[in-house]
Amino acid sequence: MKLILITGRTLKQGCSSMLGKDSPDYLEETARAEMNREDLDSRGLKEGDRIKARTDAGVALFTCQEGKVPRGIIFVPSGPLANQLVGTDTQGSGMPSSKGVEVEVEPAEKGLSS
Repeated sequence: MKLILITGRTLKQGCSSMLGKDSPDYLEETARAEMNREDLDSRGLKEGDRIKARTDAGVALFTCQEGKVPRGIIFVPSGPLANQLVGTDTQGSGMPSSKGVEVEVEPAEKGLSS
């Protein structure tokens, strides 16, 4: 079952971006994905596992966390990995759609890194 990707700002993402977008804090914050407990369980995942997220636009690797998101939703903080999933089509708005993107999620193969 596909999930719906929602990307957005977080307090930690915003604060750590001030340290630089190549800072360890920023890269760690933007490399996590929050999922509902039932969605984690149905995929055999637990908090801290690495996942591969795939959309029509691309693929990215994240560390999964249990989050307070509704079932069927995956939340990813805005950043370079989220950008790999949302694509470049702006539909004339100048900004790609960062919400409501269908995404396939599966456990990442051992040894893969972002």
